[in-house]
Parts: sequence; C-alpha cells; structure tokens
Amino acid sequence: MNSLLMWQLPPSKRSNLGLQSYTSPCLRKINSSVCFRSDFCKISNSLSLQEITLHDNDCLHPEFIPKHIAIIMDGNRRWAKARGLPVQEGHRFLAPNLKKICNISSKLGIQVITAFAFSSENWKRSKEEVDFLMQLFEEFFEEFMRLGVRVSAIGDRSKLPATLQKSIKLTEETTKVKPGLHLMIALNYGGHYDVLQATKSIASKVNDGLLQLEDINDKIIEQELSTKCAKFPKPDLLIRTGGEQRISNFLLWQLAYSELYFTNTLFPDFGEEALMEAIFSFQQRQRRFGGHTY
Repeated sequence: MNSLLMWQLPPSKRSNLGLQSYTSPCLRKINSSVCFRSDFCKISNSLSLQEITLHDNDCLHPEFIPKHIAIIMDGNRRWAKARGLPVQEGHRFLAPNLKKICNISSKLGIQVITAFAFSSENWKRSKEEVDFLMQLFEEFFEEFMRLGVRVSAIGDRSKLPATLQKSIKLTEETTKVKPGLHLMIALNYGGHYDVLQATKSIASKVNDGLLQLEDINDKIIEQELSTKCAKFPKPDLLIRTGGEQRISNFLLWQLAYSELYFTNTLFPDFGEEALMEAIFSFQQRQRRFGGHTY
C-alpha cells in the first residue's frame, strides 16, 4: 500500500493492518529539519536549503502551507487532573508548547499564529486559578519578548491586571519590527466582543461623519476587528486540542471559511509532530470558498 494512502487511513484501520509504528514521512524529523517533497522547489523565504532535508516521499507541500493558524489550547486542566496534579500544572505548558509551535511554524513559513489563551468567559473560574493565569501570562510576555517573533495581544485588555497590561505593551513595542512569524495571543477575548467593538467603532465613525452608512462592507468591518494588526487576519486552519468539537466564541467572523481540525490530544501533549499532522490533514482538503471545482 502506498505510504501516503496508509497515512490517510484512520488510526483504527492502521492498527488492524499492523501499522501501529508507522509514521508519516512528513512527520519524521531529521536533525530537527523539515521534510518536504523533492519535486517541489518553491520554499518560503524564511527557510534556507540548509534547514530542510528533502526526500522523495509524499510529504508536506510547501506551497500549500497555511499562512495563518489559529489554535484553541484546550485540555490543560484535564491533563493535570488525570495525573492527580493541581490544574495550574497543566497551564504551565502554555509557554513551552507555544515556543515549539512557533519554532516549527517559522521553519515552515507560516506567517501568523493566533493562540486562544484566556476567553472572556474564563473569569468564571476560581479566583486562585485566574490569579495564577494572570501571573503566568505576565511572565509569558516577558519571556516571548526575547523569542525573536512579533508578539501581539488581542481582546479586551482593560480588565487585565495593570502589570500584565504593561508587560503586553512593552512586548508589542519591542517586537513590532520583527520579521517573519507574528504570534497573536487572545486574552480576555471573545468573538462576540470582537464584532461588538468593531460595530461600535464603525457606528462612531458614521456618527462623526467620517464614514457613510452605504460605505460599510466586509472590508470595513474587518479593518475594525482585533486581528487587523495581522498581515493575514483570517486563519486558514483552526486547530482545537482536547477533544471538544466547537469553536467556543473564538474568531467568529474570521473563521467563516477556515478549515477545522479537532484532535483528542490535550494541549500539554501537543508538540511539533502533532502540529505537522494537523497541517498534513489541512493539505488533503479541497478549499472551495462557496464555489466548486467540478
């Protein structure tokens, strides 16, 4: 059986064929480099030939790498509880796993990563957990300031602790000229909030005579959404870890035509190989945006 066809089989069928140990060629790591098909020569400018090992195997297609990936980082609390640990221990994986994701994303030529870190509904959690997360996010932004990528925060930051707001502002200012990958962290973010604040901004401009009612269209709305700071504001691919199959009020406008990928892997266990598998799944899909190709 062709290796690519084997990888497209569901895990249960691969197991029945005795393929438990089979790893897709595109998920193999050779000296921490990324494997692409050898019959493709278009490679992102963020990569050098020295960083990529080319193979004849069916693998990721460089020209079909998503420009923007959104991630709902779910499963931290369940990961900790399953091990008899405080839920905070699961949250500690947010920064190290995002570093891994940023590392492989930069090598692949992905332009934007938007990570859902704290929703506008997460304030309902215990004060102890919320306080821990706010402190963790403050350390997170200080750490990612030195990562070498552009970092932004989206969401209503007015309700965040003053020290965290200061850390976000400093990180954004320090990294705004960084080329390559743009990491956006969604903090106190909700899709309803995003559309609402965009609507209010547009209404204010109409009221002030800066915008005519008949001029309002999709483009005007997108220019007011939180993701307007990104070069590619609409995700090509949404990944949700943790087994849930919903988007939970995340990027409601922006995800209109995104490909959705749900995995049972809990976020603390989601690393480079899991990301490559999600991208491989994305590349098997036919994106029609409401049209057709037949």
